[in-house]
Formats: sequence, C-alpha cells, structure tokens
Amino acid sequence: MSSSHTLLKYTRLVHLYLGVFIAPALLFFAFTGALQTFSLHETARGSSYKPPAWAVTLGQVHKKQTTIVPARKFPPPDRSPDRSPDRPSNKSGDTQPEKSPSAATEPAQSLSPQSSDTPAPKPHNALPLKIFFLLVSIGLFISTISGIYISYKYIRRRGLITILLIAGVVLPVLLTVF
Repeated sequence: MSSSHTLLKYTRLVHLYLGVFIAPALLFFAFTGALQTFSLHETARGSSYKPPAWAVTLGQVHKKQTTIVPARKFPPPDRSPDRSPDRPSNKSGDTQPEKSPSAATEPAQSLSPQSSDTPAPKPHNALPLKIFFLLVSIGLFISTISGIYISYKYIRRRGLITILLIAGVVLPVLLTVF
C-alpha cells in the first residue's frame, strides 16, 4: 500500500468518526439556528407571540451555552430619555443652560446631505436572507442525517459508530447540566 493511499484511508476514518461524533451538535445548531432566524425563541416588544419554553431554552443553549434564561428587563415607560440615572440633575446652579431639543437638532439637520423633499430610503427587507438561511439550515440538517445513514450503511464497525453517536449526544448534555 502506498503512503498516499494510507493517508487517504486514515483521513477518511478521521472524517467518519469525527463527523459521527459531532453530528448531533450539527443537528441541534441547524434546528435552533432556523428557529432563531425567524425569532421564534423570543418575544418581541409589543408582540402577543409567546414562544414555547422548549424553544426559549434551546435558543439560550445555542446562544449562551446555558439553560438559565434571564428575565427580560424593560425600562419603565415613565422615564424620559433625557433623564437617565447616570446623568446628575442640574440642581447645583451651574451656569450652563440646557439646550432645548429643537435647538440641539437644528445644526444636525443643516449638515444632512438629504433635503427635506428627498424620500427616506426604503427599509431593508430581511425576509429573502432569512429564507436563504432557512434553506441552509434544512440542507445542513438533511446532509447530516444522510451522513449518519451512510456511516451505518457502508462501514463494518457499527458498534463504534453507535458509541460515537451516543457520545455526541450525551457529552454536550452533561456539559450543559454540570
């Protein structure tokens, strides 16, 4: 056997065993990535959609590698934007007068390259890109499933393949829990 043939044989085995081991993680990321592409794992502000708990948890594991979902903190609606808790109030009698909001924006408006009769640019439509990434997720999912099938179909060492596949499921779960 030539050295290039031996190298190719071992490269195929490494590809097979590594691929089977990481296949469960690829399936997980393809599925949860598709959910996140359409924001099915979170509630949008002002929306009545409430995601299922499993989608929220899986999204949190995908993004932050933890199952603990922090409570969302929305700012109180009565706080005005010009008074933040970090900015002290002007009670000390400073001599600098506060500018009115209209006076502060006048210079910025005159420096703007667009005139008032120019229409505003159209907002970017993200749906085509979201559909593309959904197709990528589906392709990755199907490709991974077919790879697992092929690994069982054409390899004699099915026991080792099964052990690696189970390890690829169990190890991330244990690392998430502990």
